[in-house]
Amino acid sequence: MKRNRKGELGMTLIALMGIMAVFAVALLAVAPSVYTEIQREKEIEAIRRGEEVAEAIRQYVEFYGGGKLPTSMDELLEGLPAGTKKRQILRPSAAVDPLSDDGRWRLIKPDPNSIGGFARRVQNYNGGLLPANPSPLFDKFAVQFISVLNTELDSDNEADSSFDMDFDNTPFIGVASQSRSKSIITYYGIENHSRWVFTPLFRGSGRNVTQSPQVTAPPPPIR
Repeated sequence: MKRNRKGELGMTLIALMGIMAVFAVALLAVAPSVYTEIQREKEIEAIRRGEEVAEAIRQYVEFYGGGKLPTSMDELLEGLPAGTKKRQILRPSAAVDPLSDDGRWRLIKPDPNSIGGFARRVQNYNGGLLPANPSPLFDKFAVQFISVLNTELDSDNEADSSFDMDFDNTPFIGVASQSRSKSIITYYGIENHSRWVFTPLFRGSGRNVTQSPQVTAPPPPIR
C-alpha cells in the first residue's frame, strides 16, 4: 500500500510539473503580445498628453498676442490670468511624458534645427502641402524653417543621433519625448518617439491627421 501511495504521489508530481511546463510555455508565447499592447497604450497616452500640451501652448501664445512663448512647463501649469484668478490650460498629468524615464518632456524651440524636420514630415504626410497655422500669430515662428522643407530627410526608422535636452528656461513652441525608441503606432507617419513633436503649428487647413488610417492613435479633440 505504501509503495502504491508513493507511486501515485510520484505520478501526481510529474503530472503537476508537466502542467506547470505547459503554462510556462503558454506565458512565454503571450508575453510579446502583452508587451506590445502595454507599449501601444503608453504611446496612445503620450500622444493624448502631447496634444494637450500643444493646445495649452496655442492658448498661451494667443493670449499674449503672439508676443510671448512659454519658457517652462510650470508656466503652462500655472495657467493664464483671468481677473483675480488663473484659468487652467494644462492638466498636471499632461505635463508628464509616459515614454520618458523621468517623465519630462523635451522643450522644442522654434528654430529649423529643432522643428524643421518635423515640418517636412508633416508636409510629406499631407500630400506635399504643409497645413496652415491655427492663426497668423504663429506664422512668425514658422517662417524661419520654411527653407528646410525641400531638404532630404534621414530614415524615420533610425533614432535621432542627438537632440537638445532642454527642460526649462527656453522659449518653446512644442514638446517631444526623450525616448529614442521605434514606436509601435505612428504619428503623422513617424515611427520614432523622439521625432513626435507636439506643437500648435500646422493645425490649419489641409488633411486632418485624425482622419487618416495611418494614425493608429488619433489625437483627441481638446476642449
